[in-house]
Amino acid sequence: MMKLNSLGAASLLALSLVVISGCDQVEKSAQQVLGKATESAKQAIDDTHKAAEQALSEATNGLINPQKKDDQEEKETESNSKEA
Repeated sequence: MMKLNSLGAASLLALSLVVISGCDQVEKSAQQVLGKATESAKQAIDDTHKAAEQALSEATNGLINPQKKDDQEEKETESNSKEA
């Protein structure tokens, strides 16, 4: 939750700077900040997803392993696209 608050604060600050000054350099800087914040948010989501999958696998003693299912779906998708 802290990363989301930081993301919101960084976004608000960046957008405020763009509106106030209208300067191209500030706009570019704001875009860089937003890009970095977006990547950070994506990484946090990926890390959370991996941790949840691991916890699920451990809780079910390996009976449920979402990663294998995802890999299998990707292979099926790839083979279907190659056939078309």
